[in-house]
Amino acid sequence: MDESNVLPLELVDKCIGSKVWVIRTDRTEFVGTLVGFDDFVNMVLEDVVETESDGTELHRKNMLLNGRNVTMIVPGGKP
Repeated sequence: MDESNVLPLELVDKCIGSKVWVIRTDRTEFVGTLVGFDDFVNMVLEDVVETESDGTELHRKNMLLNGRNVTMIVPGGKP
């Protein structure tokens, strides 16, 4: 497949089973393993570390994340 023609949902689909770093519009960040998603980019993450804008970290086993507030998804997790 020509990488210049990859659609956004195809790229997210390639990330299933691997770590992703998700940043929301309120600057909350999530790092976890992407288990699944739908056409609205609502995501199911496992083994999640949620970082609030003040730096507070919360650890969660599973999470359903609403895609409406997602600003950016970075494959590979947080650098």
